[in-house]
Amino acid sequence: MNTHVKITLDKIAGEPADLSRRTFLVGSAAAGLVLGYSAVPGLLGADEAFAATSSFDPSVWYSIAPDGIVTVTCGKADMGQHIASTMAQIICEELGANWKDMRVQLASNDPKFNDPVLGAQVTGGSWSTMMNFDAMSRAGAAGRMALTEAAASAMGLPPYFKDELIVRDSVVSHPKSKKSMTFADIVKSGKITKTFTADELKAIKLKTADQYTMIGVSVPQLDIPSKTNGTAKFGIDVMLPGMVYGKVVTPPVRYGATVKSIDDGEAKKVPGFIKAVVLDDKTTTTTGWVVAVANTYAGARKAADALKVTYDGGPNAKLSSESLLTEAKRLQGLDDSGLFFVKDGDTAAAFGTAAKVLEAEYTTNINIHAPMEPMTATAQQQGDIWHIYSGNQFATRSGAIAAGAAGVDPKFVVLHQMWLGGGFGRRLEGDMMIPAVQAAKAVGKPVKIIYSRENDMTMDFSRPLTFQKIKAGLDGDGKLVAMNHDVVSAWPTKRWGIPDFLSPSVDKKGALDAFTVNGADFFYSVPNHNVRAILNEMAHTATPSGQLRSVAPGWTFWAVESMVDELAHAAGKDPAQFRIDMLDGKGANAGGAQRLRNTLLAAMGLAGYGTKQLPKGEAMGVACVSSQERATASWTACVAHVAVAPSGEVKVKKLTVATDVGTQVHPDNIRAQVEGAALWGLSLAMYEKATLKNGGIEQTNFDTYTPLRMSQTPEVAVSVIANGEHATGVGEPAVTVIAPALANAIFNASGARVRSLPITAEAVKAAMKA
Repeated sequence: MNTHVKITLDKIAGEPADLSRRTFLVGSAAAGLVLGYSAVPGLLGADEAFAATSSFDPSVWYSIAPDGIVTVTCGKADMGQHIASTMAQIICEELGANWKDMRVQLASNDPKFNDPVLGAQVTGGSWSTMMNFDAMSRAGAAGRMALTEAAASAMGLPPYFKDELIVRDSVVSHPKSKKSMTFADIVKSGKITKTFTADELKAIKLKTADQYTMIGVSVPQLDIPSKTNGTAKFGIDVMLPGMVYGKVVTPPVRYGATVKSIDDGEAKKVPGFIKAVVLDDKTTTTTGWVVAVANTYAGARKAADALKVTYDGGPNAKLSSESLLTEAKRLQGLDDSGLFFVKDGDTAAAFGTAAKVLEAEYTTNINIHAPMEPMTATAQQQGDIWHIYSGNQFATRSGAIAAGAAGVDPKFVVLHQMWLGGGFGRRLEGDMMIPAVQAAKAVGKPVKIIYSRENDMTMDFSRPLTFQKIKAGLDGDGKLVAMNHDVVSAWPTKRWGIPDFLSPSVDKKGALDAFTVNGADFFYSVPNHNVRAILNEMAHTATPSGQLRSVAPGWTFWAVESMVDELAHAAGKDPAQFRIDMLDGKGANAGGAQRLRNTLLAAMGLAGYGTKQLPKGEAMGVACVSSQERATASWTACVAHVAVAPSGEVKVKKLTVATDVGTQVHPDNIRAQVEGAALWGLSLAMYEKATLKNGGIEQTNFDTYTPLRMSQTPEVAVSVIANGEHATGVGEPAVTVIAPALANAIFNASGARVRSLPITAEAVKAAMKA
């Protein structure tokens, strides 16, 4: 899939989204604050960021104040991955500023802050650094050039002396004349006049890797002080004058239920109770929700518990995880279901002449995001303008959803971006804004909605249950000559209703959700290869799915890398060498295959793969991936070291991960993200599972949905390959490589081949007996 695409939202959430012509209005209650460009309280005061009319604004992405402070506006959601600091660091490198002068703030949903490549404000896919590195670099370089030209004029230097100026640590100096000016002095001089056209920006010659002084340095993260002293504001921290609270009551069925009646007699006895509001969600994001509104959150919770709501469960009330899996298998068995994502060569003919043919089925279960800060949003109507305060990963879409909930044009909605207490794809959704908007509309006051943990889990836009079947053939020399790969799941991106986020099938028979099959188009050389994407409509409606950290590669590589291992053993070859032989870089795999091969070799070397005599019941397993998408890959490999007991219990002793990131902006942050991603991958592989029963998610808190605990955390070793190539993403790729590496290690240690996630002791023991 080509992810470098401009997103055009013709219609989202049932409401027109005329974003290309959207304007932002200044309401009388805004006190002069430009709507759509709200600073984040806790970093800068809400009005201070706009008070200095004499600031130098070389780009929408940053400004330089008369005191020399450089404030970078980050158009990405910062959920702990420090992307705001990363954007500032990229700008700082080319600008020549002193890091102590850098500040960050978060952008609103003003279209001027749309991603330079995507054309929308969306944070996901590990795209942020790779897609914005060039634009932020050019913005910084343009500012430096404008500053040096103004400094030359202010210092009375002839124009041809301009090339002799040095910019470093927020100072422009001319060594020959010993003249210098700080950025603050230059801005105050008022002599900055240079502007750039798009073509001129494109023509700027940027620094080469050997000239970097900031990129590749682990500078202090700019968001940490405010987060440690408590001044940084998250969505849950928002307080507005006259604000009241709403607590949602969610139905027993995940989707499709409707409210038949409400008895609020007991709720009226709760002090401070205001009203019970039934959501009329024209966006079709939610169904069957009620909001109890009260003067305090404690009161809202008590009132919500006191409400007696009766429901019509709707068409999905009897469905279960087993129902969804049975339907997935039925769909996979149909010759005419699905659309082709890859269709190379003639697999049928190749299977006919293959020396060995293997078939296997792989499954993953429903998984929940469960960020530490549950979903929260605060809505306030001021005149014609709706102000929404929330941490969100997809401002473009969420603004339209909030508008749909309010029944207004999206141009009347301003999203105030807050820090996110975890996102991982969950906050790509705007569902929390719907109860906030409709409750605020019903009571005529600002309303803050805070999901309980139970609300958050049972109404998550989860990672979908998936079923995959792979058929693969080896020739007489043990080489892979053919593979058919069917992937059956809900299609989260189709649910969004954004046509440009879907991809035409290779046989031109329709549009498919590539975000459910990315990764299946791997970099191994296989002459005959089919990948079929099949929509499980039952799962699509019963469990509205979203994007969870790693997206499709979290399940496609689970199947691919497990099958590759099975093929290696069937061919009598070492699994690592089997992969290396297929990463030959032929045809369209040129370049990428070599980089993936290098990460595999690096992980093997760091782990000591093949060089250690391990005790009985212990072994290592390998996997390598090109996550997140083929066009935006970060090359990542893992060697997992496990010990398997006769009972089937698996102890993960060590994970060794190597990743090729091209250009590393902040080494410490990269290592932290890779380590975190690896542990998230371990959690998904071994511990996390949600189940559907009678149309509802059974797990409601961390006692029944059990992510990785600290006591279960193994040693994680990380090798980062920084080779000066274009910067890649690091937030998700390591998630995808862990599960297959573990399964392959388990097989090497015990002979048990497991093909379903999460991997349980019971499954391992059963496979050992088989």
